[in-house]
Amino acid sequence: MSDPAILDHIVINARFGMDQAESIFTDLGFTLTPRGRHSMGSINHLMMFTDDYLELIGIDEADAAKRPEVSGAPVGLNGLVFKTDNADETFKRLEAVDMAGDPPNAFSRPLVLGNGSHHEARFRTVTARADAFPAGRLYFCEHLTPELLWRQEWQTHPNTVTGFSELVLVCEQPREFAQILAKLLGLAASGPGSETEEIEFQNGFRLTLLTQGAYSERFGKLARAAAGRQSYFGAVGLKCANPDAFQAALKASADHVSEIQETNSALVAVDEFDTLIGFDL
Repeated sequence: MSDPAILDHIVINARFGMDQAESIFTDLGFTLTPRGRHSMGSINHLMMFTDDYLELIGIDEADAAKRPEVSGAPVGLNGLVFKTDNADETFKRLEAVDMAGDPPNAFSRPLVLGNGSHHEARFRTVTARADAFPAGRLYFCEHLTPELLWRQEWQTHPNTVTGFSELVLVCEQPREFAQILAKLLGLAASGPGSETEEIEFQNGFRLTLLTQGAYSERFGKLARAAAGRQSYFGAVGLKCANPDAFQAALKASADHVSEIQETNSALVAVDEFDTLIGFDL
């Protein structure tokens, strides 16, 4: 890859529970964009940060057949998305390394801004081959209308989250998996041992790959169950600008989360959506 990989967003699958997911993540102190309805049939809410975002994706039960990769997948973290300026060129590059999945797909969704003006947010995406990333979905997103998403009114959150710090992936062979990802993304993997591998990005974000044992040791009772999966998303890390504001926002979500507070971080398990979030304070 001629340019370094840049994170675009991470996805939590809410499946048919979008109303509950919207309520929980609002209680956690996030500012959510208005509910979007994709031309492909899915629905979403976004939590926009400085350069990237966290997406809740779901689907109405009546439309389940339109997005089987959403309706047929378990709830929880399941999508890792990188930026591309040209979906066609990215597809060619993935073909060259034998990691191409579906060819570029164009879609859109209506969007109403705070001033009442109506717009259409437009995207093109290209996926990596499913067996190249068995933990979930990995794809690249070309934003044709980025100005409609990265807006100040949606980038300010009561919990003061500003972006991602980490995504934890659980797998049987971290070193082998990291080498595949590094090849796919054009980056280098460097791990301290056989049970841990890391891929660092220029903006400070990192992918951490752990064996099940190392994952359970790190996160203890809040670790997500494998549930028969050999590879899965274990946790997502987020950066907070103001610890006091974060704690104030968290009080409103006590009915939905389990929390472990440490000196410089807080772990929050959103059990309804099988998602573990680490907040760097």
